[in-house]
Amino acid sequence: MPAGAKSRSPEYRLAAGALSGLRQDLFKDPFAYRPLPPWSPDGPLLRRLPERVRRYAVWTPHAVVVGAALFTVMLSLTVGESMGGGLLHAVAGFVPAVAVAMTLLRPVGAWWISLVSTPFVAVLGGEGFGAPWAPAGFFAHIVVMTVVAARTRPRTAAWMWAGTAAFGFFASVLWYSMDSDTGPMLVISALALLVTTTVHVRREAKVEMTAQRQVTAVERDKRTLLEERTNIARELHDVVAHHMSVVAIQAEAAPYRVENPPPELEQAFVTIRENAVAALTELRRVLGVVRAEDYEAPDAPQPTLADLGRLLENVREAGLRVGQTVTGAVRDLPQGVELSAYRIVQEALSNALRHAPGAEARVEVSYVLGGLGLRVVNGPPTGLVKPSPGAGHGITGMRERIAMLSGEMTAGPTADGGYEVAAFVPVATPEPEPAPQPTTATATDQSGDPA
Repeated sequence: MPAGAKSRSPEYRLAAGALSGLRQDLFKDPFAYRPLPPWSPDGPLLRRLPERVRRYAVWTPHAVVVGAALFTVMLSLTVGESMGGGLLHAVAGFVPAVAVAMTLLRPVGAWWISLVSTPFVAVLGGEGFGAPWAPAGFFAHIVVMTVVAARTRPRTAAWMWAGTAAFGFFASVLWYSMDSDTGPMLVISALALLVTTTVHVRREAKVEMTAQRQVTAVERDKRTLLEERTNIARELHDVVAHHMSVVAIQAEAAPYRVENPPPELEQAFVTIRENAVAALTELRRVLGVVRAEDYEAPDAPQPTLADLGRLLENVREAGLRVGQTVTGAVRDLPQGVELSAYRIVQEALSNALRHAPGAEARVEVSYVLGGLGLRVVNGPPTGLVKPSPGAGHGITGMRERIAMLSGEMTAGPTADGGYEVAAFVPVATPEPEPAPQPTTATATDQSGDPA
């Protein structure tokens, strides 16, 4: 760090930052083309208007600014008539009116034109109406600062007010001996800028808060999705690890079940066991990253559809009247399908308890030829307890499980005010094992030929 930078005081850095802000706001490309955009037709005010009116209402800010410019000209002409009229008063009103209209295209440049033209407008408008601002220039300058403050940031409004104050005191001391209207200008402009800046800051804060809420909601959904995927990965790890362990044990014990097995068969079983152990090790290594440090594997086996009865009893004890219907031929399904189906029914009933207290629910499990169908529907809340709010994360988790199994799911309100969750999980139908062929013995004679 340079030696001079260490000796700079905080006051110096504050002043340097302030001057840098002044250059950025008022001196850097002040006449840049920055047209005022129309209002959004979907805003809180315009969206309530009819479509035909809304097409023209979006230009309301432009109409207000143009109206203020016309009022500036009329004010100068009215004052000129009271003083005898003249072309000079028309010019004295036209110049500040141009500055007002210029705020639609080049806002900072409009402020400079309004400030620099103030003494000339005062001279053209005649004396006796205050110094250094003539009535038309007084009104126009306040309008210009208000519009520029609404179109820029609050720091620009502070610099404009400070520049106006410096100009007003300088002009009052050097150019005029009569009473100055700098005081009223500074008081009225300060009030106008304060109100404008407050509204502007509040609007910007509201927009930023809305955007932050959207980002937060998206991040929350992503985090919920990742948590659900982590839970699914843990459960799949337990399921797959169990089956791979069984494969390894069976492959190791298989040679001992055959008397005098050929070497090729022994080597085949050794290879199967080695591959099963290697796959199990790799699975644990890859999926181990999804386990938290404080995560403990469940002691009990993972639940299946056979455990739905116990789940429904627990839900009934919690206050939800629920019935169960099972259709089709009940059969064993892959463990991942059983676990995911159980979790979906569990989450759907939890949502019914949370969002529809006092309602009645029904669980339907359908064993069909091509897979498994699930349907959980509940009625509207009927109890005195108010429903608890939710963020929809349970639905996100259910959809993630169904997508993992290449299934389909729908969830939404019913006509009577309840809610329905329906899902279908495709399950391949196991091919029937071929029937063993009966063995027939053929009689032979002593020569070895068939009899």
